[in-house]
Amino acid sequence: MASTSASRSDGVSSRIRRAASNLNSDNQLLVSDIRKALNLMKDIAVDLERDNQSDMVKQLENAVAELVEAHENCLHYSSAIHSVAEAYRPGPELTDFKKLLDTEFEKVKAGSSSHPQNHPLMHQFQQTVWNVHHAGQPMPGEEQEDIIMTSTESSIKNLKCPLTGKHITELTEPVRSMDCKHIYEKNAILIYIKSHHNNAKCPESACPKMVHAKRVICDPLLLVEIEEQRTLSRQTARTDVVEDFTEMEPHDEDST
Repeated sequence: MASTSASRSDGVSSRIRRAASNLNSDNQLLVSDIRKALNLMKDIAVDLERDNQSDMVKQLENAVAELVEAHENCLHYSSAIHSVAEAYRPGPELTDFKKLLDTEFEKVKAGSSSHPQNHPLMHQFQQTVWNVHHAGQPMPGEEQEDIIMTSTESSIKNLKCPLTGKHITELTEPVRSMDCKHIYEKNAILIYIKSHHNNAKCPESACPKMVHAKRVICDPLLLVEIEEQRTLSRQTARTDVVEDFTEMEPHDEDST
């Protein structure tokens, strides 16, 4: 009788975890859509800044701040869903999952010091707009500003695949571990796992997590983040070119 009850309890817990996984996937799709919207708004802001429409840029910046807050709330919900699913144990009373999720969400949110105006995504928006007319120059107050990655998840854990050595922007089929969040070339990591008889540790140096074929996936956000990294690399390269060109310009005293 006891074993039957335990088996039933395990079955319920397993279904809850599957439901949480589905909820989390839907939430990740929403996060991905928000990031795409933020990138589009960034492009629009650049065009407006080129046309010196500063009022429109400011309105867009306010809208970006709202989206950044929604982005963080989605990440908080992902953490809350995961925590509730992992901690859930069936009891004699009906479980109020909405209350559990809301309570956990507030706990996760309270533990985050993130604020839309100081968020890296907002800083990226402002930096991109600033570079339209001031490429190579620091933004006002940037030397003193302490911008910290406070997002619930540290999106990009590694810039190069530890197996192929390729930059993540050059990977043919990028995948990410659901456990340690490291990024790999799909074919390379699957061969690596198989060669270790499905008992492989993450090939990233100092990472203690195990990697499993079913848990290395191209999640909804990965391609968006890689494209953002690609765009950031291009912007950095352009800024370096501007700085190099500026250094080559003759000073007034040299030209006299």
